Amino acid sequence: MRKLILPLAFAAALAAPAHAQGDLTYVVNNESATYDPGLTSETFAAPIIGNTFEGLVRFNSDNEIEPAMAESWEVSDDGLTYTFHLRDANWSDGEPVTAQDFVYAWTRVLDPEAGAMNPAMFYLIEGAEEYYAAGGEGEIMVSAPDDRTLTFTLAQRVPYMLQMLTYTNFFPVRQDVVGADPEGWTRNPETFIGNGPFVVTEFNFGESVVFAKNPEYYDADEVSLETLTFRLIPEPTTALAAYESGQVDGIEAVPAPEIPRLMAGDDGFMIVPSLGTTYAFFNPEQAPLDDVRVRQALSMAVDRQSIIDFVMQSADVPALGLVPYGMTIAGEDFREGTDTFGLGATAQVEEAQALLAEAGYPGGEGFPETVFMTYTSPPIERIIEAIQQMWAENLGIEVQIQATEWQVYYPEVQKIEYQIAQMGWGADYPHPMTFLDIYLSDSPNNLAGWESAAYDAKIAEAKAASDEAESLAAMREAEAIFMNDHVILPMYHRYAYMLMNPGVEGFWRSTLNVPYFRDVVINE
Repeated sequence: MRKLILPLAFAAALAAPAHAQGDLTYVVNNESATYDPGLTSETFAAPIIGNTFEGLVRFNSDNEIEPAMAESWEVSDDGLTYTFHLRDANWSDGEPVTAQDFVYAWTRVLDPEAGAMNPAMFYLIEGAEEYYAAGGEGEIMVSAPDDRTLTFTLAQRVPYMLQMLTYTNFFPVRQDVVGADPEGWTRNPETFIGNGPFVVTEFNFGESVVFAKNPEYYDADEVSLETLTFRLIPEPTTALAAYESGQVDGIEAVPAPEIPRLMAGDDGFMIVPSLGTTYAFFNPEQAPLDDVRVRQALSMAVDRQSIIDFVMQSADVPALGLVPYGMTIAGEDFREGTDTFGLGATAQVEEAQALLAEAGYPGGEGFPETVFMTYTSPPIERIIEAIQQMWAENLGIEVQIQATEWQVYYPEVQKIEYQIAQMGWGADYPHPMTFLDIYLSDSPNNLAGWESAAYDAKIAEAKAASDEAESLAAMREAEAIFMNDHVILPMYHRYAYMLMNPGVEGFWRSTLNVPYFRDVVINE
């Protein structure tokens, strides 16, 4: 491993004790506002939740479904009723994991007062949508006939139901723990009770999260790590310095300019496909973005390939739609053969200028004050600065950039108090619907505030279709409705570029961007 002589400022920031065998330190670039499995939809929360909780089933490193809390399951001939048989497993405080813990967790997500971000994911269960609409009243077709049996019935057949069950919102939580401190139970190691391979021992907000092996985990004998630490280092350059100086074992992102060097010369370099799309929201209720011609012009004036090649210096793919590559339905990749919605990998300057002039701003004249909001992240800020420059050169307009910490930024976006806001979406499960149903009119994740009855109808049609090809066609039509209204400025479909010490075996990171340490073994 390479060694660097660091400046004093770096040395102070990176100082940490050398780890012993069985201890591992991993760098994350962001921390979440909440680690509640049922309520959050934040990508930044996934690394912690994914290593401290488990659902009924999980993905393995080959991206295949395998048993987790459930030892086995059956699906009825009509594909509607699922019955899961739970293994003998405990929570981290020694209490048994029961089927009733799942019933409580799922019902809680469907209580509007809980404030869950993804209740619509559960609408596939019979009675769930009605229960949520009634304010938490009614009957949901999920039950626990006994402590080791969970059963639920779908409103319609869902071929990808097992994949959905791997998402954190379907994980169990304990009613007594949550009820004692609904707002704070996930912020205190004493009350952050999980059922996964690790348990949090320290929350050092703004600095680190420290885990220990969970002795109550049903497969604890197979967990090698004794201590796991996630260190928060927002700047990838600083994180790389920590890795190359031997201060940490792995980092979740590398600086773009270093990718060619690391790819060629570091055995720890990893490229992980990520089912994610980075984009910005246009608020269609805020001038001048209330004119679709303006939204389209701004999107057309961006040279996505240039951003990837010269700003990011990565192998990511220009995004011309919402759903990324890698989602295969009925033998077809969702993206293959779809429309480009007037967008291109390179800027379409003349067309963009014509649209802006048609909207009343020829050459950018009279374009009102506009602010592009983002969260504090040096790589993202560099991308937005490049877009800002492209708009100035290609359209003659000046757009301000406003960056704030995620904990301040995200609540403002949730209130849709912005003109343009940086965001994106990573798949919750490997199916196009994980990207499409967030823009339903009643989805709490619809942070653009955009509504379309035609879109809602197409999504319903796709979900109801028993034939995968018919479902694919309806999903593509739904995406076209959304994209032709230019509610988002798609930038790129993501890959993850990271480093992990070659002496660490058994580590893997899913296409859903969750790093897993359950099977890690550290070799000398």
